[in-house]
Amino acid sequence: MTRPQPNLQDVFLNQVRKENVPTTVYLVNGFQIRGMVRGFDNFTVVLESDGKQMLVYKHAISTITPVRPVNYSVPPEHPAE
Repeated sequence: MTRPQPNLQDVFLNQVRKENVPTTVYLVNGFQIRGMVRGFDNFTVVLESDGKQMLVYKHAISTITPVRPVNYSVPPEHPAE
C-alpha cells in the first residue's frame, strides 16, 4: 500500500520550524512579520516574533521567505520489505 505523498507546503513549514530558521511572512495586505514558525495546521501558522505569539490565517499569507535556504525535498518512498 502506498503512503500519500506529503504536500510541499507542510514539508517546507515543518523544516523551517524544526531548524528554527527565521522567516519573513508577507501578508496579502503588504504587512510583514519577521519571526519563527512554531506550528501550523491546514488553516493557520503560529509565529513567534519579539517574544509574542501570533496565529496567522494562511489565506492572509502571500509569501514566506526564510533567511536561508531550507531542504524541503521529500525523500523517495522505499518499497515495502
